Amino acid sequence: MSPQLSIAKHSPFIELDRNTWSRLAETISVPLSASEIANLRGFGEILDVDEVQQVYVPLSRLLNLYVNAASSLNHMTNDFLGASQRRVPFIIGVAGSVAVGKSTTARMLQAMLSRWPSTPNVQLVTTDGFLYPNAELERRGIMHRKGFPESYDRRALLRFVSEIKSGAPLVEAPKYSHLYYDIIPDEKIQVTSPDVLIIEGLNVLAPDKSGALSISDFFDFSIYVDARTSDIERWYINRFLSLQQSAFQNPESYFKKYANLSHDETVARATSIWKSINEPNLLENVRPTRSRAHLILSKASDHSAHRVLLRKN
Repeated sequence: MSPQLSIAKHSPFIELDRNTWSRLAETISVPLSASEIANLRGFGEILDVDEVQQVYVPLSRLLNLYVNAASSLNHMTNDFLGASQRRVPFIIGVAGSVAVGKSTTARMLQAMLSRWPSTPNVQLVTTDGFLYPNAELERRGIMHRKGFPESYDRRALLRFVSEIKSGAPLVEAPKYSHLYYDIIPDEKIQVTSPDVLIIEGLNVLAPDKSGALSISDFFDFSIYVDARTSDIERWYINRFLSLQQSAFQNPESYFKKYANLSHDETVARATSIWKSINEPNLLENVRPTRSRAHLILSKASDHSAHRVLLRKN
């Protein structure tokens, strides 16, 4: 029996609940061990064998179909042109709010897609490396808007994605440190002719307001990780509390100033940061890009994926 799909007449998306979505790849087993899955999981997230089997196995199967179709179209186009050209990397964009779990989604997709025979080389880059250095943000007076669109070196990011899509054998990206909360000078991430490149970031689906090229113009597929604002706020505060007891304790951490706060003080500080920075950015810049995605992965209050919306065309 075919899965039952919910197709709203005037919506560009097909909506599938988790049970329906999971049946689209029920004959394919999870290629990862429980320990591998645990290593990919972010703070406070629900990510176990069942979640991977029911959500990420179907998603990797769908993406594999897209990758193979793109490769076939590329070959046919080259035949038509009488050209001989190497395979162009398939680029996947992953967007969503701070603390919604988009980094875990990106890491999981990298691990899953690399198991498919046609895409053994899957690489991952986050747009954090294209934030302006803190010194430049301070000079521009926008340190308090770090993560907002204007805090990124858009030209450098566009140049990077353009070179990847042109088939360049080696492209470098700046390296970002969450420990130092800044770009690491003179350190680079090298992207070397991947079959698939995953680009993860808050604003990767945002159009350019001037009408010029956007990085999403280079994406072959895009995913938006979604949840209710109140749930994301709670996850953010819980993650902040966990980091306060771990990473913030490192003497070299940018956030060491929060290491000795009491529980109530930590909650108050995390809530203040969320309300003044992350929530406004989500509502003004990130969530408005949701409808531009090919697929929306919607999460329930316990952080588990419960619904998938797939663009019809």
